[in-house]
Amino acid sequence: MPARTLIDRRDEFQRALAAWYRQHARRLPWREAPSLYKTVVSEFMLQQTQVRTVLPYFARWLDALPDFSALAAAPEARVLKLWEGLGYYSRARNLHRLARAVVALPAPPRTPEAWRELPGIGPYTAAAITSISFGAPAACVDGNVVRILARLTADSTGFRDSASASKAFAALAAALLPPKNPGDHNQAMMELGATVCFRQNPACTVCPVLDFCAARLTGAPEDFPKLAPKKIEQRAVTRVWCEHGGRLLLHRAASHARRLADLHELPEPAALGLEADALAADGSTLLATGKRGITRYQITEKIHAARLTPALQRRIAAEPDSLRWIPLDQLDTVTLSGPHRRWVTEILAKRKKTEPSAASRGSAP
Repeated sequence: MPARTLIDRRDEFQRALAAWYRQHARRLPWREAPSLYKTVVSEFMLQQTQVRTVLPYFARWLDALPDFSALAAAPEARVLKLWEGLGYYSRARNLHRLARAVVALPAPPRTPEAWRELPGIGPYTAAAITSISFGAPAACVDGNVVRILARLTADSTGFRDSASASKAFAALAAALLPPKNPGDHNQAMMELGATVCFRQNPACTVCPVLDFCAARLTGAPEDFPKLAPKKIEQRAVTRVWCEHGGRLLLHRAASHARRLADLHELPEPAALGLEADALAADGSTLLATGKRGITRYQITEKIHAARLTPALQRRIAAEPDSLRWIPLDQLDTVTLSGPHRRWVTEILAKRKKTEPSAASRGSAP
């Protein structure tokens, strides 16, 4: 229905949504015995990450760092280790900085505007935290909410991306926000998008607000919102597996690196003074091929085994800060990027199956 009509019927809409949420809300750890800290941690973890992925990380995090003070006092290496595998590590660093900022204040701020002054807090996160924890009248507008509002109004506007769509629907989201329990309303909207109003194959027959939805009348709710397709760029990366004396060679990103600061990955040939094409041409063993997506990139990584030559030894010795030998039995003590942790584990497991004992393997050259 038109946005104006939807706003005119907002009381009915709010009641229908709230009744559904009370009955169908998922039992999630940050909703049980809720606290400001739980809300903040969950909101950071849920950025660009699905609930089922976050659940074990959230439990482990709360066990290790149960409050802002514990997080603020923790060394960054421990914070990153607890985050290992969730990706987008700037979130972990921002959450760490945020905790230090919060404990330095006389009391946590209670308004979205004040929260936006803190590290890692944008409009959505500020609205979510303050509406849920303090009842602030701030509407959350994420991808789920955009999808719901676009379908409710059958808005045919074309948007270049999710961010521009969020701005366009912010006023409507605010107009639908009830003065009482705005946090529950925000969570109900996000819950509806996550569990009913799917991007593909929405479960319209069980939607609690179907009577308000204009997109159902078009017969094609999946056509809304109209977002420009993402341009995915394909990239190919070669990685080097170099093992010697029960140790694996890893590359640690510089502390000032934008994306993977201080994290470990298998090195690229260039870091070792090698040519990727020459590595493959020399007949080095291809141990694994992995794929991962980062923002707009789809990356294929091929992991080749390489022998430890005198030239390579000299190169490693010259780069002690970035090239590190890690004993195989101590790999769990360093923080690897999620995909590389998985690939390293898979390669070692595969080798263990094919070469069952250390005695039968012998030592690497």
